Amino acid sequence: MPLKLSNRAVKSVSIILPAPIKGLNCRDNISDMAQEYAITMDNYLPQDTKVCLRKGYIRYALNDTKVSTLAVCNSATGEQFLAVANHKIWNISSQNNVYVVAENGISDDNFRTAQYKNRLYMVNGRDIPKVYSFDEQETLTDWGFSANGLDAKRIANVSVAKQRLWFVEKDSLKVWYPQVAGNISGVLNCFDLTQVCRFGGYLVAVAAWTQDGGQGIDDLTVFVTSEGEVLVYSGSDINDADDWKLRGSYKISRPLGWQCLTQYQGDVVAITEDGYLPLSKSLPLDKTNLAQVAFSDTIRGLVLERTKRYATYIGWQAIIYSRGGFALFNVPVANNFEQHVINLNSGAWCRFTGIRANCWAQFDRRLYFASDKGVYLFDEGYSDDGAPIEGVVEQAYSNLGTDNIKRILLLNPRTKSVSPYNLVIYTNMDMERQDFASEESIGYSGQTLWNTVKWSATNISIGTIWGNSEKSALRSQWIANSATGYKVGLVFKTKTSGNAIEWYETALRYQTGNGVL
Repeated sequence: MPLKLSNRAVKSVSIILPAPIKGLNCRDNISDMAQEYAITMDNYLPQDTKVCLRKGYIRYALNDTKVSTLAVCNSATGEQFLAVANHKIWNISSQNNVYVVAENGISDDNFRTAQYKNRLYMVNGRDIPKVYSFDEQETLTDWGFSANGLDAKRIANVSVAKQRLWFVEKDSLKVWYPQVAGNISGVLNCFDLTQVCRFGGYLVAVAAWTQDGGQGIDDLTVFVTSEGEVLVYSGSDINDADDWKLRGSYKISRPLGWQCLTQYQGDVVAITEDGYLPLSKSLPLDKTNLAQVAFSDTIRGLVLERTKRYATYIGWQAIIYSRGGFALFNVPVANNFEQHVINLNSGAWCRFTGIRANCWAQFDRRLYFASDKGVYLFDEGYSDDGAPIEGVVEQAYSNLGTDNIKRILLLNPRTKSVSPYNLVIYTNMDMERQDFASEESIGYSGQTLWNTVKWSATNISIGTIWGNSEKSALRSQWIANSATGYKVGLVFKTKTSGNAIEWYETALRYQTGNGVL
């Protein structure tokens, strides 16, 4: 009886893996992380249905000058853009007409500012506070306040709450306010928090806090100390004991820097050693529960690593950039900076690198940053002052719907771009973290082959040429891949200038194990 031949060929299977639109995850174990997250997401911003390469920046003003402060003054007639560098205050409102506003009496370029009644108050804890205005004519003068027992040069922070200016005295628990509400000069009274603070330290910042999204009689005034004690007061008239009352004293982690508070939609977000915390959710809870409510919960591991090492560095700041749809947290890292960025709609995080920003500001709805080389306009163009933007995404591991061992044969990333670009894409298997800086080129002669030359060793990007000249078209082509394991993690790398890249999904073709391989 003749033998019956059987077909033992293993058929390949195709599956679509969506791009990691839930963003960066530095909290969950990589073996349990959902496939919509990313283990690394540098310079790619997660959106609702795709991830997009961030835009770049261009030079704006004060080239080759270290700029430490950016500030904007608004009035009914417009707005003015100021920068502080080389112990001078500059007007940089017009890129073609940059000039010095003041060059005397400035010993520290790191200012904190507050806008009040068409005036910009500027303090640094070392010089007499300055007041800038430009309604009738441009002026910058010393402040017009005085008080017994106060050295004006010790005013280290300024803010506005309850229609008053509040001036924080350095290395103390004292805050000073106008004797008459609404005054822009005259006598200051002292509000000493020493008797109500339980943990000592010194006062860092003051903010108005409301949960209804506006300003009104229900607003609360928040005082934050260096030890993370938050004192919340209700009432409008601090001089009236029946009106001004302590609502509560709460303990959060220590705040980072003088610019530790940012107001957003009526809430106050604090930059602390435990992360970026909205006060509306943090204050009623014990400190042990903060990880459940922090804005930065998903990237908790990254934030804790940075705050542990760089908490005392200058440069911590948050800014809400509504035009771009994200909030940005500036983070000093050794001799550099990085930015932790959250999509305001979805809450997905990513990280920006390659932006050495001492501080940030918005002028005329555009986002700017100051560096040791001048002032730059961000979110403009697709290169970093002519240099390529290097994007890296490591997607979370996925078993592709089966626990069987599998061999990944082909990859097909679905992307849009305005022009062709060089793409490096490969797979890591079973929680390995290989870091290849190049990939085999398919169908193009003269390209560098897989893992032979690093990006850092050449000015020419390497990898598979990818993309379309028509931005409306999705690029779809299979790329050879060879990897075997149970769980697959996609690595997507680009290094490009002058290109807008959108990554939607990746098709994978693989074979599953049948018996012993």
